[in-house]
Amino acid sequence: MQYLLLIYDEETKLNAMSEAESGAFLQAYGQFSREINQSGNFKAGEALTPVATATTVRVREGKTLTTDGPFAETREQLGGFYLIEAKDLDEAISIAARIPSAKLGSIEVRPIMKFG
Repeated sequence: MQYLLLIYDEETKLNAMSEAESGAFLQAYGQFSREINQSGNFKAGEALTPVATATTVRVREGKTLTTDGPFAETREQLGGFYLIEAKDLDEAISIAARIPSAKLGSIEVRPIMKFG
């Protein structure tokens, strides 16, 4: 079964990291990515640009409306994702717990819906 692991961080905390802390954090991400690639769990993943670059789109009464930024003010921002293959939710949670951002922010685990 496939799961989307949504990575939420506080951008202010990430921006406040020293160069050494930031380097170690990115190195931990590299190690995690290599491990899930080697295990066969990895399907896709990407980091996102800062939340200030987001645009929210809504269509109301046939008109397209855009707003700079995310749809809601939150303390944690969506910073990236991994799409994984896992045998069940327990394995997906175990993988999510190893994502470096789980120590600073949160990881939302969502099963991919199958149609038909």
